[in-house]
Amino acid sequence: MTPEEHNKYVGIANLAYGVLSLLMMLATSVIIAAMIGMMSVNDSGPSAAFIGVITVLAVVVQALFAVPSFVAGYAFLKRKPWAKVAGIIAAVMSAVRIPFGTVVSIYTFWFLFSEPGKILYDGRSQALPPAPPVDWTDIGEQKRRENQYAPPASPPDWR
Repeated sequence: MTPEEHNKYVGIANLAYGVLSLLMMLATSVIIAAMIGMMSVNDSGPSAAFIGVITVLAVVVQALFAVPSFVAGYAFLKRKPWAKVAGIIAAVMSAVRIPFGTVVSIYTFWFLFSEPGKILYDGRSQALPPAPPVDWTDIGEQKRRENQYAPPASPPDWR
């Protein structure tokens, strides 16, 4: 694959991980809201205010894990110069979320620190070999002319 294709796939993977994180945040909020509803019926356990604070805390933490992935995905897809930094931050943040976050972070790290990523984001380009000659039969003739011995010119006689 070309570096541009890897860049596109890393961007899509980061966006998909961000969407997955938001879906998990929504599911967590629904489960906690159901717990609050059940607790209000039984009047047992911790207060609804305590569970509400825990819910807000869980939503904030999950949002903190989702936002860098969205930013990195956008940066990769738009080929922003700061995409490498955003990708590293998103990969570090998503590495602890097993299994999907770990997979996305491994792919992001592999891309950014391998040759395709270095070509795109470090400004290094690979030097291309010279173009082949138009007439391939001339190659042997050129090498023979280059390898022929020519004695050095004799110095002038200053006497």
